[in-house]
Amino acid sequence: MNDRNHLGNVSMTHEVRIIENGLLDIPMLAILDADGTVYPQAKEPEINQQLAIKMYHTMLYTRMLDERMVAAQRQGRISFYLASTGEEAAVVGSAAALSADDMIMSQYREQGALAFRGYTSAQFMNQMFSNRLDPNKGRQMPIHYGDKALNFMTISSPLGTQIPQAAGYAYGQKLAGNDALTICYFGEGAASEGDFHAGLNMAAVLNCPVIFFCRNNGYAISTPAEEQFAGDGIASRGIGYGVRTIRVDGNDPLAVYSATIKARELALSASQPVLIEAMTYRLAAHSTSDDPSGYRSKKEEEKWRLKDPIERFKVWLLNKGWLKEEDTEQYLKEVRSDILDALKTAEKVPVNPISDIVEDVYSEVPWHLKAQREALLEHIKRYPDKYPKTSGEVGK
Repeated sequence: MNDRNHLGNVSMTHEVRIIENGLLDIPMLAILDADGTVYPQAKEPEINQQLAIKMYHTMLYTRMLDERMVAAQRQGRISFYLASTGEEAAVVGSAAALSADDMIMSQYREQGALAFRGYTSAQFMNQMFSNRLDPNKGRQMPIHYGDKALNFMTISSPLGTQIPQAAGYAYGQKLAGNDALTICYFGEGAASEGDFHAGLNMAAVLNCPVIFFCRNNGYAISTPAEEQFAGDGIASRGIGYGVRTIRVDGNDPLAVYSATIKARELALSASQPVLIEAMTYRLAAHSTSDDPSGYRSKKEEEKWRLKDPIERFKVWLLNKGWLKEEDTEQYLKEVRSDILDALKTAEKVPVNPISDIVEDVYSEVPWHLKAQREALLEHIKRYPDKYPKTSGEVGK
């Protein structure tokens, strides 16, 4: 056995040297300017018209879905929603660079990745209305999607839990010899959780084929980035853990696509993790429970609206001759109708019966859960007016 030398790659100095933030320059990949033109020094990725139009349509679809569902929550039709307005390029641009066999582990603002893979309006609605057509049987909050056929792991509420899970899943893909990887999405706020550090270190040490994709949108709910950390964003942390790292303009679909193509190539060819930090901005509220006017100005938001990723991509497509204005108008008309029809249909489907709330969890339901279920049923019988969706079923 060879003796190890953990100082083998350490250089020597004879005076005090302090490494300060800023000495390590981490550039941001950018291909499209805010006006939709290609930077003179930039090289467009190899992308065909069909894929580019699919990306654009998926971004538009996500924007329309978000607008409709925020309105539905305000009307009391669903309980909760998280919009991805302003971040569509980061999600769709990266999803477009993946293989259908790659596993997606999401935080809660990646509906665009699901839509890109073919998740339908009806599927979105059934989950958000927790009706009997929801595969999760109504046991999750709205926007907690999951789809085995589309390799999209079910979302869980606790922040950052998917990060070490992604490292573990990717390690399993490696051991199985699969030609596939895992991509894990999260925000810069989640990178303050211990799970982030455990997940990156595990992936780096075990050489897991995983892409850690951080959407740095400037805010952890109401906390701005400068109050979250003093370092150079999230990219510098990847370098600290020995993870190959890319920083990209998250409002530039072509740059995100290019970065993810390269990250996937690296992750699979060398069986190692890659961190992508997408610099973007959350134009929407954090959720329907949030009021961003309490912590940021309208002037700030308007500045970022000029960097709208959808408009930027639209201009590029028009300049390429791949898109016509009337095509977009027709697509939006069809999408609005599809989303609204799916919403009206889903809200009429009955909710899941309370009686099966603990079924499919254990091979045999434990006695204490049976007792709790019976107590819940009695409670609903006593106050039927408080539970209009379930009291009729309970009373039978």
